[in-house]
Amino acid sequence: MHASLIQMAVNPDELVNSRRERAASLVAAQRGADLVLLPELWPVGAFDYSAFAEEAEPLQGPTHRIMAKAAAEAGVWLHAGSFVERAEDGTLYNTSLVFSPEGERAAAYRKIHRFGFDKGEAVLMGAGEELVTVALPETILGLATCYDLRFPEQFRGLVDAGAETLVVSAGWPERRRSHWTLLAQARAVENQAYVLAVGSAGTHAGVEQAGHSIVVDPWGEVLAEAGAAEEVLTVEFDPARATITREQFPALKDRRLGLAQRRLA
Repeated sequence: MHASLIQMAVNPDELVNSRRERAASLVAAQRGADLVLLPELWPVGAFDYSAFAEEAEPLQGPTHRIMAKAAAEAGVWLHAGSFVERAEDGTLYNTSLVFSPEGERAAAYRKIHRFGFDKGEAVLMGAGEELVTVALPETILGLATCYDLRFPEQFRGLVDAGAETLVVSAGWPERRRSHWTLLAQARAVENQAYVLAVGSAGTHAGVEQAGHSIVVDPWGEVLAEAGAAEEVLTVEFDPARATITREQFPALKDRRLGLAQRRLA
């Protein structure tokens, strides 16, 4: 598969509608790729909490419409990053979308683990409750967003649901960049899966972004890594290697605690 990770910068002086159009152009430029990825909350900036309520939109709002069109025009599977969704009951969610090459929505994932402890996203947004996978012709994607990366049980659940390629859309801060790389490799090794983790560039509400989008194979080897600025990271990878790795080194079959917990449930 050919994947393009669009490490988009969020400039506070750029209007949200202009950034949507620019994101669509960046996606369109990836025609010929199989899978294209955008980062977390790129319409508003992951740390621009003051803009969340103002820029929130329904699930099938402007971001949905323009990304669906972009996927169809480019003929790619598009993980369109995430946006601030306002549900019918008024609750805000950090929601990511996946579109087929025909522009049909294949999945919507509401971020389960909200960052901020007692402020920011943790108090402004609701928590998602469902693990989400997407079956592509070549592989099964497992979806996660930013802070989710710190919670290995979510990724185990995605693997149990069939995921072979773990996709992480993020707005990760530069000051914890070493954790970003470490955790991406850990999730790949322990789940014997590919990890495609796309971050954002620039500065969101005074918080410098780490960038350094990364692709890790099922053995934990880094196949590609971006720098700090806006760029498109491209990589070729063989999805079958996840299955081969699990067969050659069947560590997942030796799990005991997870199996015991499922029996107790």
